[in-house]
Amino acid sequence: MSLRKFLLWILLLAGLINASGCATLPANTNRSESVAYTDTQSTYLGQANAREKSDHPDKSGFILLGNGLDAFVARAVLAHTAQRSIDAQYYLFHNDLTGKLFMDQLIKAADRGVRVRLLVDDMGLEGRDRGAMALDVHPNIELRIFNPFSRKTGRMLQFITGFGTKTRRMHNKSFTIDNQVTILGGRNIGDEYFDAQPDLAFADLDVLAMGPVVNQVSTSFDQYWNHGLAYPALTLMEKPPSPEQITEKRENLNKFIARQTDSTYLQALKNSDLAKKLRENQVIFHWGDAEVISDAPDKITHNRNETQFHMAPKLAPYLEGIDKELIIFSPYFVPGKEGVAFLTGLAARGIRVRILTNSLASNDVGIVHAGYAKYRKALLRGGVELHEMNKKLTRKQRKEEKGPTGSSKASLHAKSFIFDRSQVFIGSLNLDPRSVIENTEIGVVFTSKEIAAGMAGWFDQNIHKIAFQLELTKGPGGKDKIVWHGLENGTPKTFTVEPHTGFWRRFGIGLMGFLPIESQL
Repeated sequence: MSLRKFLLWILLLAGLINASGCATLPANTNRSESVAYTDTQSTYLGQANAREKSDHPDKSGFILLGNGLDAFVARAVLAHTAQRSIDAQYYLFHNDLTGKLFMDQLIKAADRGVRVRLLVDDMGLEGRDRGAMALDVHPNIELRIFNPFSRKTGRMLQFITGFGTKTRRMHNKSFTIDNQVTILGGRNIGDEYFDAQPDLAFADLDVLAMGPVVNQVSTSFDQYWNHGLAYPALTLMEKPPSPEQITEKRENLNKFIARQTDSTYLQALKNSDLAKKLRENQVIFHWGDAEVISDAPDKITHNRNETQFHMAPKLAPYLEGIDKELIIFSPYFVPGKEGVAFLTGLAARGIRVRILTNSLASNDVGIVHAGYAKYRKALLRGGVELHEMNKKLTRKQRKEEKGPTGSSKASLHAKSFIFDRSQVFIGSLNLDPRSVIENTEIGVVFTSKEIAAGMAGWFDQNIHKIAFQLELTKGPGGKDKIVWHGLENGTPKTFTVEPHTGFWRRFGIGLMGFLPIESQL
């Protein structure tokens, strides 16, 4: 039996199992519709930014959050200043140090009377129902779980039986306060995204924004929040927690927070430069035109060919309008034949195309690297410049994945494009079929020559320090062969095989490249 026939047999079996109804969900009828507040000009954030916004009519203001500490501090300070609402949408929300610190800020805001709407994909919530219910019973907090798994059947079975539905996830990431300020980018909520564990830290990027762009983010959030795939947490669980269990959960969290007084994150929340500037309203924003680009939640429930629900067509004009240079940061990069044709077509027009992605040594999802590797030679032949992160993940880090279809330990995690050093896209979108076709995503394109030129300048100055540059050479018999130029212990070195990897890992990745599953990468 061929591999293709075997996979089809598995899918047929999956359909039969699914037809038995073993993974049914409760009716999602106990769900009230709500939308973002629009009358928030009198809030602290509304008043604090009123003058700047009036000085830049119809423009949005931006600052980058490239440092993990700053990314955490910005969220925590904004939550602390919230007076009307907090809307948070995340793919993963870990129950670790920064996850608990962040949750504490949400609960304290709710205790002050702030309406908190928390929308989380179900990918990372296995075994955490009791905590979710304890949160959801707070009178000012509502937790909804997007595209949930049945609580009556094992998740792995549901991945098989629900292939094409349960395998498609909400990958969006946004955090909006009082409908006045928002944060978009690549970070989920968890230690590795905020540099709390330096050994697991990787390059990531968010942007903090104000102005008209905030309403666009809120509109997208409301679409997901009121969608039929967004289940209130209590709808999914049969037995709500008792008052004693809720009290115990809150007391345990309070005790944990009390023990973190001297932690790097709470110290940064008190004393960091960004924290002080945010509290004193001294942050300098860069202003320009902006457009939030997002998938519609119906993308998950409709055929993949129905691109009216996709963000890719909205991003296309920015890519097609490039005149001189395109820089791409994408941790998972599987361009496909169409992507290769487009990128090499840009290069043929004299446009410089530079891409930074993960190397095999820094990638936590080997099969994705296999999907990317098959396109490297074609990209290099076509004049595209490829760079791969010069960092090695340990075997333990590669194994610490966050579910069968996603993980979070890659050394590069930022998802950003720089167009002609004048416009920037920052968001949750990877350039791979899973992001473009399967999952839902969100991002923002904004015009700021200062930010765009600064990011491109950083790339110019640092790329050789942090990454390998790939070159196509002639091997034995005149066949094209890739070599990697980079630094090892500060000394320039050229590698003739995937750097910092062993034979068996390379061999396994090579075999994976033959699997007919590119659409799932």
